[in-house]
Amino acid sequence: MEENQVTKAGVREKIAAYYQTALPETVAVKTVQVGERLFEFANFLESRIVLLYVKRQYEIDTANIIARTADMGKIVVLPFFDPDSKTARLYKVDDARADLKRDQSGRLGPDPTRCRKVPKDVLDIALIPGLAFDEKGGRVGTGTGAYDRLIPELAQTARKVALTTEAQMVPMIPMENHDKYVDIIITEKRVIYKI
Repeated sequence: MEENQVTKAGVREKIAAYYQTALPETVAVKTVQVGERLFEFANFLESRIVLLYVKRQYEIDTANIIARTADMGKIVVLPFFDPDSKTARLYKVDDARADLKRDQSGRLGPDPTRCRKVPKDVLDIALIPGLAFDEKGGRVGTGTGAYDRLIPELAQTARKVALTTEAQMVPMIPMENHDKYVDIIITEKRVIYKI
């Protein structure tokens, strides 16, 4: 293997190193800036049914985005990942404080006993998390493959949008056959359309 060959593990290590050295205040400011760009983004403004996610380590924090999206009168949808079947179910979340709970793996998500199920083909826009992205829409996630399985199940018309910081943009993500791309990436400085 060549010394400069990019691996997903190497990308994950780079992002972890960034977060371990970055000032929390800097990350918080960039997160707010990314959110502001999202709320100016035409596809988001025109959307009615929005798939969001709850932040995991090294992903953009979406707590304020979820609350603000609900305040705008949009339908907030969050995924529930079944660890046994490796499938995702989508649920409408009316109150993020009451409707979320931790699953067996500790991931925060919608409580299926409180939330109404939503078909995957009705979404207008889907925010897809990741640890790192490239300008072609390649992404590295946490390694579970959950979103790589979910993305093909979404309607073709639903824009797949990633939120990230410039520090998490890399020249190239090593994509494999099962990996799925996003359509658009929003950072604190720009909106990147998949090239």
